[in-house]
Amino acid sequence: MSNAEISNPTINDPVVALKCNECGSKNLITDMARGEIICANCGLVVEHHLIDSGPEWRSFSLAEDSRKNRTGLPVSVTLHDKGLTTHINSNAQDALGRPLSPSQKSRMQRLRRWQLRTRLRSSADRNLAYALTEIERISGQLGLPKTVLETAAIIYKQAAGKSLIRGRSIQAMVAASVYASARLRRVPRSLDEISAMTRASKKEVARCYRVILAELQLKVPIPKPEDYCIRFASELHLSGKVVRKALDILHEAKRNGLTTGKDPGGLAAACLYMSAIIENEHRNQREIARVAAITEVTVRNRYKELQSNLRIELH
Repeated sequence: MSNAEISNPTINDPVVALKCNECGSKNLITDMARGEIICANCGLVVEHHLIDSGPEWRSFSLAEDSRKNRTGLPVSVTLHDKGLTTHINSNAQDALGRPLSPSQKSRMQRLRRWQLRTRLRSSADRNLAYALTEIERISGQLGLPKTVLETAAIIYKQAAGKSLIRGRSIQAMVAASVYASARLRRVPRSLDEISAMTRASKKEVARCYRVILAELQLKVPIPKPEDYCIRFASELHLSGKVVRKALDILHEAKRNGLTTGKDPGGLAAACLYMSAIIENEHRNQREIARVAAITEVTVRNRYKELQSNLRIELH
């Protein structure tokens, strides 16, 4: 057993009040790695299943210990002040649960009011707080992961720092930031889906997206049909066999140069439609078009093109 895992009791340790039931010794050792208190004389386990009240992290140097040591919630880029703020509760009670006197209650209400005013003291802070709340709302409605949410918040803050928000709709800039973040993190969401969650039009969101790309010099990867394929299959409740077959069709189409200049969502939808027929998990074109947010004509055209060029026999 290492010294880091076993500690002798101190004068303030409740272990001092214990003694060994076997030999009566008070020379006990606490082993937090195993959650046990052991008699150093006879080896009897005096207590077990101890709860470790220490931190969940480990450190191996003083510098690492001071860096990891913390209290409260972690800093978050999704908040306009990164969460470094004071929150005054509205409960009219003190720390022990006792009711406040009328004068104390009135004083705390004034403090809470001024805290809210100073927290959002400028119009820039108010706009940023509103925009970050909208980013969180859109990400939640679209089921986007936390990485996309945080990246969108960073993109919007950078755009605000370069005064790109001035003269443009906050709703459109928020939607454009979420769209750019989803593209960067390879989480497929179409411009139609994101703009539908805001009051801004698709044309306006696309214009703001182009401004963000140009001014922030973001290198956004081209969306791949494979990413859409996995997502559409999940929403259509298709099996893994269908997904694998659809990916094989997509790879064959790429080798034959059939994917150049085509919408990745339409290609993924057509490959899933063909794969579902082959694997006897039929889904009609209307279902697939609805999930992919495209028209049935697009699914039909891509499907016919792939079938004729790849000579895939469907039954």
